[in-house]
Amino acid sequence: MKYADGTDIKPGDVIQIDGDYRGRVIASMDTSEYLPGEDCWAYLGSGIMVNTDFAGLVHYTTETAEDFVLIERGAAA
Repeated sequence: MKYADGTDIKPGDVIQIDGDYRGRVIASMDTSEYLPGEDCWAYLGSGIMVNTDFAGLVHYTTETAEDFVLIERGAAA
């Protein structure tokens, strides 16, 4: 998945969701990149897994990518 500007969404990124919420990307199934210990989400096949401040873990797919804004590029390790 990518942000609106075409930049890849990466594990460790802190993102703004729908203008009101925040979360940290813990897994990108699209690129097979995961924070340490989070590769258990690979079975989902596509999209990203985000630990949100409003609902805990949420699996997002490409249909919702336009809802994200990069707040801070995080370290994947």
